[in-house]
This record gives sequence, structure tokens and C-alpha cells, in this order.
Amino acid sequence: MSQPKEKLISIVVPVLNEEENIEPFYSTVKEELIRLGKDCDYEFIFTDNRSTDSTFDRLQELARRDERVKIARFSRNFGYQKSIFTGYCLASGDCAIEMDVDLQDPPELLPQFIAKWQEGYEVVYGIRNTRKESWLINQIRKIFYKFINLLSDDDLPLNAGDFRLVDRKVLNQLLTLHDATPYLRGTIASMGFNQIGIPYSRNKRVRGYGKFNFRNLVSLAIDGILNHSIMPLRLATLTGLIIVAGLILYIASLFVLTALFHFEWPRGFATISILILISISLNAFFLGIIGEYLGRIFRQLKGRPLATIDRTVNLDSNTLNQIEAASRPSISK
Repeated sequence: MSQPKEKLISIVVPVLNEEENIEPFYSTVKEELIRLGKDCDYEFIFTDNRSTDSTFDRLQELARRDERVKIARFSRNFGYQKSIFTGYCLASGDCAIEMDVDLQDPPELLPQFIAKWQEGYEVVYGIRNTRKESWLINQIRKIFYKFINLLSDDDLPLNAGDFRLVDRKVLNQLLTLHDATPYLRGTIASMGFNQIGIPYSRNKRVRGYGKFNFRNLVSLAIDGILNHSIMPLRLATLTGLIIVAGLILYIASLFVLTALFHFEWPRGFATISILILISISLNAFFLGIIGEYLGRIFRQLKGRPLATIDRTVNLDSNTLNQIEAASRPSISK
């Protein structure tokens, strides 16, 4: 009787200037993976977003010690979401788990993720009950998740980040996507399959500093909303209709009052100025919404690579060729 095939687990790790966290992350996660037993093998897929410190050197040291450590260094910084997406594309495992290198997402959850996967779930994601951030940032995040779920055409889980396990079926589906501005947590949620969330408390970053500033958070929020909803366009149309209806009523009331009651209306500069400013502001706002969608269409039609890989370590050519053949002009080398 043949032995059951060993399952390969790919740990996808996007990094940017994380020299202090490389070794602690590797040691901690490897210890958890070894505890899974002989039925599971593993690999680390580090995608280096063109770090300017010694991150890549430390990754190379790890790769020399452990051939399971595989590295793709980008030609420039392509952003967090594209870094994760590239890691998924490079993963050879039966499943892939995205983890941040700062250990804020606890490695102790890995056995629970894998247990749920073995029960038949194709997507297992973490639900962040608490996180060690300021009260204001936490409230903004909660409002954003509720807002995007309200606008979205898809049912997106609340308080779920990118810390998740995805099955090979999902990875194969991701390989077929052609998304110039990916928002992976929403894309994966919209794919369907059997999905389940596991609540946890997110740890505080101990080493280094976070790379997500307010601008990055706003950009991610815009990507999330525009990638999963045309509601802003419908809102523009609805607002335009309401304004037109209001203007018709206003003009009709002026006509009636003037014709029946002979009202003399003051020709006020302030009234005219306010109406003009409101009109210009609304036009600029809704043209901005349309421009955001057009900008994404423009990027999509240009067909640029998702990310350009400058150097690789322990990644064989077959893996890269298979990705390029199966997917798109998504990763060039």
C-alpha cells in the first residue's frame, strides 16, 4: 500500500527593509512548521521589494543554509499587494500562506490554518479581533471595512487582512488573473470556494518600523473600493439626477411665484457664486471618480508586468517558465 503524498506548504513573505526581522521570523516559523510532522514539507518564498538595507544579503545567507528558502528580488518597489501576488505565483506548494515578516501575525496559528485546510477549506483567513495600534487608526480601519463591504458587489469578510492560507485551486485561479492594481483580500474572497475565518489578536511590531503610512492606507482603500464596486459611478449618476430634479423644482417654483404673485427676486452675487462653486466642486469630484476608473483601465490595457524580477535565489527556471506560460505578462525576468 502506497504512503500518502507529503504536502508542500509555501510560506509567502513580502519584505521591504526588514533586516532585523529576517532571522527571528525564519527561526520562529520554521519551528512551527517542523512541529507539523513528516506529512508536511515547506518552502519560504521571500519577495524583496528592492530593499535598500541589508535585507537581501541576510536572505541570501538564509538561502545558502537552507535550500527551502527561495528569493525573488524586484527591479524596483512594486508595492505590497503586487509583492504578495508575485509570491503566490512563485509558490509551488499544495497551499500557500502569506505572512508578514514582522511577526505581528502569530505563527502559532499555522497549525490551526492547516488543520482547517485538511478538513476541506480552500481558504482560511485570520480575523483580527484586536491589534496594537492607536484607537483612531483602529476606528478608521473598522469604518473602512464596513464601508467597502457595503459598496462591494462581493461579500468581503470584515477585519480580515492578507494573513491567510489559500489552496492550490485558488493559486491556479490567481495565475489566470490580469489585474494591474490587485486587491488580493477582496479578489480571493470573491472567488468563492470553502472559506473560513479564525479570530486572533494581532501582535505588536517589536523590531523595525511599519512601511504602511497614511498615504499607503488611503491608496489601498481606494484600490479595494474601486476593484470591487461600481457604486461610486452609480453614486455620481444618482447625485446628478437629484441635482437636476432639484433645479427643475427650483426653476418651477420661481416661475410660479413670479407669474402668480409677482415676486421680485434680488439678483445677488453671493447666491450666484455659491451655485457656481457647488457646481464646479461636484463636477470636479465626479470627474475624479471617473478618472480613477479610467486610470485603472489605462494601466490594465498597457499590459505591463505585475512585477519585474531582477535576481532570484533557489528558484528554478521551470517554476518561472511555468508561471509565464500559465498566467500572462505578469512577471518578467
